[in-house]
Amino acid sequence: MSYAIRTECSACGAVYPADRLMNLCPVDDRPVRIVLDLDRLKAEQGKDGWWNPSRKSLWRFGGLLPLDPNHADDARYIVDLGEGHTPSLRYDHPLAAKGEFVLEIKDEGRHHPGWGGNPTLSFKDRGMAMTVSMARKFGATRLAVPTQGNAGDSLAHYALAAGLEAVIVMSPDTDRPVLGNVAALAALHPDRITLELVPGTIVDCAARIRSHWIPQGYFSVATFQEPGWRTEGKKTLGLEMAEPAGERLNERRWELPDVIVYPTGGGTGVVGMAKAFDELEALGLVSDKRPRMVCVQSQASTPIVRAWREKARDITPLPAGATVATGLNVARNPGHINVLRILNECGGVALEIDETTIRRTIRDEWAQRRFALSPEGAAALASLPMLLDDGVIRRGDRVVVVNTASAEKYLPTIRDELAGGM
Repeated sequence: MSYAIRTECSACGAVYPADRLMNLCPVDDRPVRIVLDLDRLKAEQGKDGWWNPSRKSLWRFGGLLPLDPNHADDARYIVDLGEGHTPSLRYDHPLAAKGEFVLEIKDEGRHHPGWGGNPTLSFKDRGMAMTVSMARKFGATRLAVPTQGNAGDSLAHYALAAGLEAVIVMSPDTDRPVLGNVAALAALHPDRITLELVPGTIVDCAARIRSHWIPQGYFSVATFQEPGWRTEGKKTLGLEMAEPAGERLNERRWELPDVIVYPTGGGTGVVGMAKAFDELEALGLVSDKRPRMVCVQSQASTPIVRAWREKARDITPLPAGATVATGLNVARNPGHINVLRILNECGGVALEIDETTIRRTIRDEWAQRRFALSPEGAAALASLPMLLDDGVIRRGDRVVVVNTASAEKYLPTIRDELAGGM
């Protein structure tokens, strides 16, 4: 059975029952998070008896998730399409040799033999697998999400697999492969999937969800606005970075990276990974030393970068611009306050990358190393020279850059960059 014992507000600390279906904390309109009974988990399953490395999906982490696949009461709700369990690939980049650090790319956008793989070729599948599974447990049958693209693609696939209804609200400027995927599912399953196009960005789409779809009985699963579900799915990124591998496997030794470079829109992954590391520490598997988190944003939309530089507690939103890295175009989110807190606690940084550099990085990495990065992943990789110069990355560090999705999902927008590397 699940080890979830309550939810609590991530800002004010207000506590709610674990079985309460809710969105933001009614006290301060901030995200809530799921609290697990780690003492009971450790007493019943040991430090890591809940970990099943033979399972090739994110559900390998069993009791450390709010639904435990090892218990029949939880397993009946789980929708497992093989999501997660993606490799951190050793990446041969000249900067790694120059700085004498180990560089890995956590590749969320492709299937690799012997590993799991995100069915819609995006890390959003982690959050949506957990969200749809939890929705089934809570009896929520109609879900709605505002999206820059990939989250909507993911929700449509998982909702169909789970037998739920879903409304996806996205901009007509969404990358064509993603828009086409969702449009096709809506056409094939009009009783289950609804696609609505709203001009603007995710902020405008979210307003439409609030004004039109929630009053019709749909439950919002927007970023941070469900009761911690997407965060629990995204925390598996951090668990996979830490789990025993290679020479550590025989010792079952868990170990955190030194630096994590994460392309940050809403920031669910940052919050999820930080939660994962806190839980691993509570179980006695890692120390209190944390990776230095790097939040990378597009120059077109920099709420976290500006707030971090100003040492502000929360962001001050400005209108979003236009960027090829559409997943980074999030001008405001109620969870940004938690991203900033985590950056300060771990000695992390936030920085911005311009559009020319993002495109050049896509082109150069494809031409030189035949690695097709998503624009968001390219933004993250492009930050390495600054991080090395500023001493954020140090000699001997293990550095993990997250490539959040497949480059194929951004065609034809980045076709010229890939063609230029042929």
